[in-house]
Amino acid sequence: MTTYTAAVAGASGYAGGEVLRILSAHPDVEVGAVTAASSAGARLGEHQPHLVDLADRVIEPTTAETLSGHDVVFLGLPHGESGRIAAELGDDVLVIDCGADHRLDDAADWERFYGSDHAGTWPYGLPELMTDGGAGRQRDALTDVRRIAVPGCNVTAVTLGLQPAVSAGLVAPTDVVAVLANGYSGAGKAPKPHLLASEGLGAASPYAVGGSHRHLPEIAQNLRKAGAAEVTLSFTPTLVPMARGILATVTARLEPGVTPQGVRSAYAEAYDDETFVHLLPEGQWPTTAATVGANAAHVQVTVDDAVGRVVACVAIDNLVKGTAGGAVQSMNIALGLPESTGLSTTGVAP
Repeated sequence: MTTYTAAVAGASGYAGGEVLRILSAHPDVEVGAVTAASSAGARLGEHQPHLVDLADRVIEPTTAETLSGHDVVFLGLPHGESGRIAAELGDDVLVIDCGADHRLDDAADWERFYGSDHAGTWPYGLPELMTDGGAGRQRDALTDVRRIAVPGCNVTAVTLGLQPAVSAGLVAPTDVVAVLANGYSGAGKAPKPHLLASEGLGAASPYAVGGSHRHLPEIAQNLRKAGAAEVTLSFTPTLVPMARGILATVTARLEPGVTPQGVRSAYAEAYDDETFVHLLPEGQWPTTAATVGANAAHVQVTVDDAVGRVVACVAIDNLVKGTAGGAVQSMNIALGLPESTGLSTTGVAP
């Protein structure tokens, strides 16, 4: 059996720490270098005390020299930084970018929402994404690749919530509204006043309102791959006082003649064979608590007859299925391992 070595850049952050947590239990991976910028020289345990088995590792500077020589490199870096490092790594290394640099197909979208030059487009790491109007799945494009761009966590939730209806032609993708409740870990570890416990506990606050969120073009890109000719999306995320999790409520206008039974059947057909996406029994609604620590998306869908709209709710752990778990899932495919290796669909509750 082959054992692969994996380095993790950005190891002191939330995404990097979650990648390390999952890899430490992966039967086919040995953790190599752990790197970061400002925390270089410190013990990993000072920043990730829950990673007991790796606590004595010394965090090294994030350089191409340190990351070279591994089979896999995970980049958990701020946007704008992954492209430079990846360009210095060889084509024989599997590089998985947990940041935003390589997700978008359209350079103009990148420049508009991120304000810098586009680093290029990599194969997209959402295996369950419906492609070719629903005829294919993105996992087919991940086999044997050496570069993978992991989706945004909000993007994963909204895409999984609406793509079956879009692919089946059940809704008008020019009339989509998504409202999300987001845990604070999605904002990263950087100390900012609005992320302090004294500000966040007992409060809910929207952010990036009015079409300014950087995940908007990525969601639209995915829905077009699922079959939408054009996408118009109102997207409002809200910080709520929980550490992890996303609960996305996505609605879209029904096309004429579509029945609730037809909607349910489309979602069942889309997800019944997916290991990590669970269409819940009718009447049971997703809760973020059920997905904590799990590489799982819990989905429920219904029809609001009074307003003629599909309503889909999706719960994920933003750090697992939304980031690190999705990254490892994609790594497994690229390396030819069983897709579920090292990943659990079992959450932690209460």
